[in-house]
Amino acid sequence: MAINYSFGLPLKHNYADFIYYEGLFLPHEIDQILAFWEEDKTIKATISGNDKYNDELRKSSVMFIDNIPKNEWIYQKLANLAIGCNNERYWFDLLGFHQELQLTKYFEGDFFDWHLDFGAGEISARKLSMTIQLSDPEDYEDGDLQFMINGKTVNAPRKKGTIVIFPSFVMHRVTPVTKGMRQSIVGWVSGPPYK
Repeated sequence: MAINYSFGLPLKHNYADFIYYEGLFLPHEIDQILAFWEEDKTIKATISGNDKYNDELRKSSVMFIDNIPKNEWIYQKLANLAIGCNNERYWFDLLGFHQELQLTKYFEGDFFDWHLDFGAGEISARKLSMTIQLSDPEDYEDGDLQFMINGKTVNAPRKKGTIVIFPSFVMHRVTPVTKGMRQSIVGWVSGPPYK
């Protein structure tokens, strides 16, 4: 299967940008992932490094995709893509997924304000962040994944199946969904502390 490698808007300095890829997950695989959603395993999303729910900063629903043999194909595809992306672009020291992937739903009014995926405590090892678009762009309005690049707001692509990869220290947000529902996977590839 050929992967369409499309590059996002580069920055004017060395490493703080995003890259996106299309074609890694086939339509039936996306449907299979969407079928994982179980209401009884759903929780309100919290802020990384803080187990408290804060709907002034983040409002969405999540469930975790267990890293077990039946789900290994998802982790393996994403790990291989992350390694390839890292080898071409970032050259971070990576060890793998140290946290489970999050399957996320943004309903009308849900959002995630400006933030970094990298910080103190359990999230200090995050190196690369990944977002996988699972919804058709026509299924919702607004709810854009945006990056702050050189003082400008830049939208990531919304095409179903698109995978956006970026350093975990890049500022980003998801704007409020004004109609419909947006679904995605978010994950983080970790590595040893920066030196």
